Amino acid sequence: MTIKACINAVKYEKWCRVLTVLMRLVVGAVFVFSGFTKSIDPWGTTYKITDYLNAMGLGQWAGTALFIAVSLAALEFMLGFAIVLGSYRRSAPVLALLLMLVMTPLTLWLAVTGAVPDCGCFGDAWHLSNWATFAKNVLLLLGIIYLLVFNKTVKGIYGPAVQWVVMTLAFAFVMAVAYFGYFHQPLIDYRPYPVGTRLATAVVDNDEGDDDFIFIYSRDGKQQEFTIDSLPDEDEGWEYVTRYHAHRPQGKVIELNGAPSDGIAILDEDGENITSDVLTASGNTLLLLFPDLPQVGVVNSFAINELNDAAFAADIQVIGLTPASADEIEQWKDISMASYPIYNMDDSELKMVARGNPAVVFLQDGVITWKRALTSLDGIEQPINLPALAEDYDADGILTNLMLALMVAMLALLVLNRTHVLIRKLFFKKKTTQPGPQEAE
Repeated sequence: MTIKACINAVKYEKWCRVLTVLMRLVVGAVFVFSGFTKSIDPWGTTYKITDYLNAMGLGQWAGTALFIAVSLAALEFMLGFAIVLGSYRRSAPVLALLLMLVMTPLTLWLAVTGAVPDCGCFGDAWHLSNWATFAKNVLLLLGIIYLLVFNKTVKGIYGPAVQWVVMTLAFAFVMAVAYFGYFHQPLIDYRPYPVGTRLATAVVDNDEGDDDFIFIYSRDGKQQEFTIDSLPDEDEGWEYVTRYHAHRPQGKVIELNGAPSDGIAILDEDGENITSDVLTASGNTLLLLFPDLPQVGVVNSFAINELNDAAFAADIQVIGLTPASADEIEQWKDISMASYPIYNMDDSELKMVARGNPAVVFLQDGVITWKRALTSLDGIEQPINLPALAEDYDADGILTNLMLALMVAMLALLVLNRTHVLIRKLFFKKKTTQPGPQEAE
């Protein structure tokens, strides 16, 4: 019996149809989750795409990273949406297959070379080792191949006439999520520093000074920290992820929450660690984060200076943090007339605290009370109540409203699309099956 004959023999069996529905749910859910977590944090996805481009020697294309990040998030979310709902039963699995034929070899290359420690497939929501990611992609490929063969045997929830509306709604939802994530802050903060995190606590005694790096390795999807003297054996399955600077000056230690945030190090212009002086457990502090200082632009200096003036009037210290060089810092001070101090901070740690270039973070007694991208603070004018400046940004409420709007729109579309089918089944089908006059006699 040929393969085609075998397929024809089983494709309408009940177990095959049930398996098709289950495969839709599993494969589609993975794509939906992957696209959603990427769209939640466009900045983070952009950074990851940039890492990929640099690892492949394509750093000159880094300017396209944001476009690639948002496009990939939308594509994955819409593909997953279509697969779960049974829309575009032929083309959706084909597009998913083409995508995975690119992603699977890419993740195999990452697993073998370790060029990028974390694939970023699910953003910061779920970190997988490169080998686990490759295995996940192989299983996805098998599921997609199954759907290529059997997906058309089970009808979709929506009729063909409105499937384009389904995709439009999915696109609008994922773009709205990405909009808030890029221009404000991610609607779900998967990083170590969500609002409410105590970024710094009181100092504790420490008899010996320490200035070292902490190394993070992963195995079986779990991460663990090691010192330079206790690095694990990579032959035992450990994979290097990243490292961070852990400076603990003699006599006191700043305790910070959330791995790998224990390694925050703020350095002054002489390279001295001043973390314990900046991140204090009492008083209010306004942090200005400049991940890419040369790209900030003088156009933002007015709003920043307004924030600085308000902070000065309220006796709130303002600290600028950036990984930029001393020359770039001096140039920024010249063009922006900045009167606040600017210190150095590790690029990766700074980006984890808040998204935006620049981003603004407000600390009350060492606790993050709000953080926003500067671009979302429109119309900054005196007087400014800094502690309450960004309290109107209800990320949970926005995400809930977006999800409810999507659900209501999908339900309304389903009613409009399928009501006539229900009416036909309830009334017209019965009418056509009634016996004629002669039969009644």
